[in-house]
Amino acid sequence: MAIKFEKKGDGVYMLDCMGYVCPHPQIYTKKALEKIQDGEILEVVFDNPSSSESIAAMCDNSGIEIVEKNNENGKIIYKIKKG
Repeated sequence: MAIKFEKKGDGVYMLDCMGYVCPHPQIYTKKALEKIQDGEILEVVFDNPSSSESIAAMCDNSGIEIVEKNNENGKIIYKIKKG
């Protein structure tokens, strides 16, 4: 199992962190956000509930907006807008 970062569409990227525990999803989210431009969306997919708190705190501290949060049968999806 490997972390997957890919472009989904124009200005939309996906980071798949399924199966990873803290602090990995937060670390990879931070690295992925550094790769994208202001105004673009990063969709982070993960299944570790404690990672949701650390990712949300990181975004709050950085002034980055989580525009959508979904939890579908333990699969957590955050859509994060950079800038």
